[in-house]
Amino acid sequence: MSLLDATFARGPVSAGPGDPWLVALLEVEGALARAAARVGLVAATAADEVSRVCADPARLDLAAVHAHAGDAGNPVPPLVRALRDAAGPYAAGAVHVGATSQDVVDTAAVLLARRGLQLIATDLGTAADACARLATEHRDDVLMGRTLMQQALPITAGFKAATWLAGLDGVRTRIAAVVAGLPVQYGGAVGTLAASSGSGVDLRRELAVELGLATTAVPWSTVRLPIADVAGVLGAAAGVVATIALDVVLLAQTEVGEVAEVAEGRGGSSAMPHKANPVAAISARACARRAPGLVATLYAAMEQEHERGAGTWHAEWPTLTDLLATVGSAASWLAECLSSLRLDTDRMAATVAAAGDPQLAGALAEALTPALGAGAAHDAAAAAVREAATTGRPFPDLVLARTDVDGAALVADGAPDVGEAGAQTDAALAAHVLADQGGTP
Repeated sequence: MSLLDATFARGPVSAGPGDPWLVALLEVEGALARAAARVGLVAATAADEVSRVCADPARLDLAAVHAHAGDAGNPVPPLVRALRDAAGPYAAGAVHVGATSQDVVDTAAVLLARRGLQLIATDLGTAADACARLATEHRDDVLMGRTLMQQALPITAGFKAATWLAGLDGVRTRIAAVVAGLPVQYGGAVGTLAASSGSGVDLRRELAVELGLATTAVPWSTVRLPIADVAGVLGAAAGVVATIALDVVLLAQTEVGEVAEVAEGRGGSSAMPHKANPVAAISARACARRAPGLVATLYAAMEQEHERGAGTWHAEWPTLTDLLATVGSAASWLAECLSSLRLDTDRMAATVAAAGDPQLAGALAEALTPALGAGAAHDAAAAAVREAATTGRPFPDLVLARTDVDGAALVADGAPDVGEAGAQTDAALAAHVLADQGGTP
């Protein structure tokens, strides 16, 4: 355990039982024995004994496994020896039937990815539900929209939450597609199934059935598309999480003060007792920020030699583990952030009211369009804004002084125009309901 785990090993992905790789490797070996029995390569009683050993790691000489895990460049050879010793002479032949180390490691990696992705999707679902609540409660509450870090035009808080919601639901859909396509790996030493006594294709299919994975026509030993798919969707999830977390951090700035995390015992400072930092959003962003480099490492490792990568394959294992952990932590933090988020609708409305110039400039351009055309009208309104900034005169005064438009009417019509924000928010909420029911948002 590290003191940093409280931030970077948050949530269920990092809270799995024991060594997740050992658990996954043993799950594969047990399933392989059962699959071999189903195609008639080993006795069912022997396969059952191997399954029992795999389900009870305490029966294994794990000290020897750890001591020799690096001797062959991967931990499978000493694990197989320990399994055979524990299974006894009768059942030893049902261990690791026709397989090579990469078959077991790759399939274990797929199992780890599946578990991690499903847990991440659950936390993203919690975050999405919180967004849906915010979108519903604040559907029509005005909020200043900002582009390039500057105030732009009014939107609604519900619309902003709906855009967050659409991103989270989109990632959940992509995760479900990746999980559904995760494949088993089984090919033997060089992929030809030469050690499977002519039953290799059938054994691969049955192993896939045992583990609930897809089967393949050929092994994917050096064509690492399954790992790339996992990396890609985790990178996408991290990007969506980071964007939402950053929005929260910016909106929670003291000078803005339009949102706040309200969580007991969290958000303080060691030096400043008045501080109430948006810790969950900050932590979500910190964890998500680690993801792009890890994704890049997995993509770089796709270039592998002949029938087994020399080093590139090996580089995937800790990288995938770290990527699942950091994106899992980010998703967990974001779920906490959004579940505790409170919006200051009065502050949001005051910000919009105090920033009437952008909307008035848009209204001026619209009023000038019939006479000047859209492009020239836009330029004229922009020139008026620049004149106000240069001269120091209030922009409404410049509009009132114009003779080519009804300036008084434009200035008087100060209600925020949020366009079709409400209808789009409703559409995102409807899509969320469909996504929760297993449909496509």
